[in-house]
Amino acid sequence: MPRLRQVSRDEASAPIVTAMYDFMFGPGRDPVADPGTATGTPGDWWTTFALVPDVLKHCVDGFGLYRSSARTLPAELRELGQFRAGWARQSQFVYSQHAKASRALGMSEEKIAAIPHWPVADCWAPAERAVLAYTDALVLENGRVSDGVFAALREHLTDEQILELTYITCLYEMHAIMSRALRTEWDDRDETIVEVPGDHASLAPEVGRT
Repeated sequence: MPRLRQVSRDEASAPIVTAMYDFMFGPGRDPVADPGTATGTPGDWWTTFALVPDVLKHCVDGFGLYRSSARTLPAELRELGQFRAGWARQSQFVYSQHAKASRALGMSEEKIAAIPHWPVADCWAPAERAVLAYTDALVLENGRVSDGVFAALREHLTDEQILELTYITCLYEMHAIMSRALRTEWDDRDETIVEVPGDHASLAPEVGRT
């Protein structure tokens, strides 16, 4: 379950909330009592963000922006950045959703499987490798992009396309972080780094001796 309260349909009064509930779950359905979306997620991202309708609207507007016909960045490269950002930021939700979106755009199963180990996979075209390297610099290096990576990106993309790629990739890094923090959708997972039971005395036999 998400860490924040979810908004039932009976509570929903803001037009953006009721519209998105109808679109994502079907007219009249309460997504809290009857969860689940067409892509197989619980749908609790929507019911959590419905807590603050203008924040939800801002997010929905962002989805519309990156899918707009006004974008000059090829959709396949856009999704590649979002897909890798989900993996790099360890968000199963963003990674899983953009695996599906990439597949829908025609990405091969070989490439989908190679996202985690892209630097050692030989299935990528030069433009794709540049996008993947740039995405890692944005997400894993906190925006510290080497001149070499940027030069490689510029061989394939215009300045306008680079700005679109940067904005959209960072937008989805933000979504990955929020999903993990609030434990929505597939990011509702227990902490994996925990102490494994064992005999602590055997690791430090000198402790307690005088």
